[in-house]
Amino acid sequence: MSSSVSATQPIPIPIADAPLLARLIRNRVCAGFPSPAEDLGAQRVDLSQMLIKHAQATYFLRASGHSMVDAGIFDNDIMVVDRAIKPRHNHIVVAVVDGDFTVKRLYQRLGRIKLKAANPTFADIVPKDGQTLEIWGVVTSSIKQFPV
Repeated sequence: MSSSVSATQPIPIPIADAPLLARLIRNRVCAGFPSPAEDLGAQRVDLSQMLIKHAQATYFLRASGHSMVDAGIFDNDIMVVDRAIKPRHNHIVVAVVDGDFTVKRLYQRLGRIKLKAANPTFADIVPKDGQTLEIWGVVTSSIKQFPV
């Protein structure tokens, strides 16, 4: 199964301008050996400001499948997709291939275009004559949710 945009969700709608506020603890959390505890300082951060550059052209889409795991995009992750960014070589993009959404890495060299999976068990998509391919937007972030 190729990574794609979930077919169960409605047509994407742009993210509203409302801020997504959360508290950010100023200390970093060690992911290796524990460090001595410091006083925890906190500040408010606007996740919209951190994740979204072009609010009217940005969408949240849910990934489905495993073709982009080596790029850090896993099944059920929420991707932040910006349609205002001009897609370039090596960007992770949401593309529409013959009417179907997919997420892949854009390969654009010497006049050739292909969509590369980030999982060696998946084939690249190389457009054939008569096939339609539209780069719909550029993936700027991936949000993960862990079971609790």
